[in-house]
This record gives sequence, structure tokens and C-alpha cells, in this order.
Amino acid sequence: MLSKTSFYFSVTILLLSLLLLSGCAIPGGHLTTGDKEVVGEPPEEVLESIEVYPINVGVLQELKVAEIKGPVANPLLDDALANYQYRIGKGDVLNITVWDHPELTIPQGQFRSSAEAGNWVDTQGNIFYPYIGEVHVEGKTLEEIRATITKRLATFIEKPQVDVNIAAFRAHKLYITGEVNQPGTIPVTNVPMTLVDAINQAGGLNEKADWQRVTLHRDGKDEVLSLKALLQKGVMTQNRLMRPGDIAHVGSIDDRKVYVMGSVMEPGTLPITRNGLSLTEALSNAGGFKEQEADATGVFVVRRLPEGSDKLGRVYQLDLSDATAMMLGVEFPMQADDVIYVTTAPISRWARIINQIFPTILTIDIIDSLGQ
Repeated sequence: MLSKTSFYFSVTILLLSLLLLSGCAIPGGHLTTGDKEVVGEPPEEVLESIEVYPINVGVLQELKVAEIKGPVANPLLDDALANYQYRIGKGDVLNITVWDHPELTIPQGQFRSSAEAGNWVDTQGNIFYPYIGEVHVEGKTLEEIRATITKRLATFIEKPQVDVNIAAFRAHKLYITGEVNQPGTIPVTNVPMTLVDAINQAGGLNEKADWQRVTLHRDGKDEVLSLKALLQKGVMTQNRLMRPGDIAHVGSIDDRKVYVMGSVMEPGTLPITRNGLSLTEALSNAGGFKEQEADATGVFVVRRLPEGSDKLGRVYQLDLSDATAMMLGVEFPMQADDVIYVTTAPISRWARIINQIFPTILTIDIIDSLGQ
């Protein structure tokens, strides 16, 4: 399979050949080909690395199948919530009461809170308790700690009745970053917290939040989740039970752009809003076609495929010479870093499209690489 580097190297050669071959192939170019050696066709390996599709009902159905649908239940989440138990960590503060034995209960005093008067879990994960000495509590539930203390106190007290609760949650935290109103740390408590709960505690989404792209970083791995699918369509599989150390990052719509080029009135970049952007909307926001130049049959969307795909990219073609095709454009969803290219003359062979469009993709890729 052609590597990404080799692919873009080939495209660079195509761009140089194109500049020598024809001044009209790229809008604004006026180079001649006199005394120049030119290459008229892209290498076969480049052609084989690109998939080409006409935008029709079948393609739209395929894209919709790939969308997150709902409502979908999440039994794994339901089970995790039902069986959630907080586990004690270093820095937590416990309150331990032994009924009918006030001498074993730390007096709080008039001006002391439970957090100040309780049993602090030290850096070794232990607490100290009268008679029984050190008790290792890190990683244990309240029920397990209660059972341990009750068993060890039974040596000194007949049938001790022990109650254990948490006075202060200081051990475990999770983090909410990105486009929320109050980014920062949130303590993990004995009340289970989902992704939606955590974002609400962070003040909710702000105006720039991309609610289709919330990245959950956990145990060295990233998972992208969609709050839009969760909240609008009821897709519960997009929700997660938060764990200590989790980082949830809400992306910005400023990072989701498409590029409109070629024979349009206002070429440039367009943001994909929180509610998405269709091909027709993008063309409209770019001021529409240059009527004297644009070829209505040559509206192309260039989309790079994810790393690891058999192909490097896809080219979608929309024929707007038929007015009904506008409806297809309305239903065609744009994705981040898509390139819309409107040609100036009828295209009989898609290989020429590659010559015209992919040098632009190469430039964008280089800029992205420098930015990273």
C-alpha cells in the first residue's frame, strides 16, 4: 500500500508538472510549457490510493449508516452505576464511631468540622485508631474498613458496633478541560459521576464548544464521544462513568473547519457549527459559484481517510447542473478538514481532479504538521 509520505511526494511532482503543463488548470496560473519537460498523468499508485464517489442517494445512505443513532441503551453503564463503590485513597478523611464507646470517637468540638477532627489517611494509605493501631485502608470500601475495625476491636470490646463514613474526599480527582464555563478539577466522591454530570459540574458547555467531539483520556488511551448524539438522540452508549484520573476535553468549533476553493465568490475557510454544516450550506456561505467560470458538474469534496485505512482519501463529486442535486448537497455532511473544490471547466477524467486538488491537500497537511 502506498504510504502517506510517498503519496504526497507524488502529488508534489504532479503539482510541478501541472504548473508547467497548463496555466488554466489552476486558477490564476499563467506559466507556459515552452522548453519544459512535463508529465501529463499522475502515477498509477496515486490513482489507486484515492476512492471516487458520485454524491447520490446510495452514498448519503452509507454516510448516515456511519452516524451515531439512537436511542440506544447502555447496560454496561447501568451496571457500573448500580455497583459503584468509592474506594478510599491517600488524603481522604474518615469518621469512625463506636456506639456506646464515646472514648473511641474523636470529639469534634464546637469549632471543629468533621474533616478537621476525622482520621486522615496518611501517605502509606493507613489510619491510626485507638487500641488496634494502624489500619491499612487505601483501596478499600467503607464496608471493608468497617469489617476490619470491628474484627480487631472485638479483642478489646464485646460485640463492637462500628460506623465508618467519609468526612472529606481529597484523594481522587478528575479533570474537565476545553470549552466549558468552569474548566478544572472535580473531586471523585461516593456518588457516581457520569461524563454528563462532570461537564455540568464544570459549568456546562460554552458558546464555542464542539459537542460532537468530547475526548475522554483514560489509562493512556483516547476515546471520542458525542454529546450531541447523547443529548439529542438519547444514545446512552456515548455516556461514561467517570473514574479517578480521567481527563475529559471538550473540543472547540474553531478547530473544525472546511476549505472552499476554486470558482466560488468568496474562497476561504468555513467553521463547522455545533449543529453541523452541509455541502450546500458551505457553498452558499462562500457566496455561491462564479457563474461565468464555474462548471456546475465539477463540485468536488476531498476527504482524507483515517490513518490505517486501505486508501488515503476520497473524492466525492456533486453534479449541480441538475437542480434536484441541491437536495443531495443539503443532506451531505461536511467533516473537519474537508476541501470543497469547484472547477472552472468540464472534467472528463477524474485523474485531472487529482492534479488540481491534491496539491492543496498537501499544503494543508504540511501546515497541520508544522502546527503540531
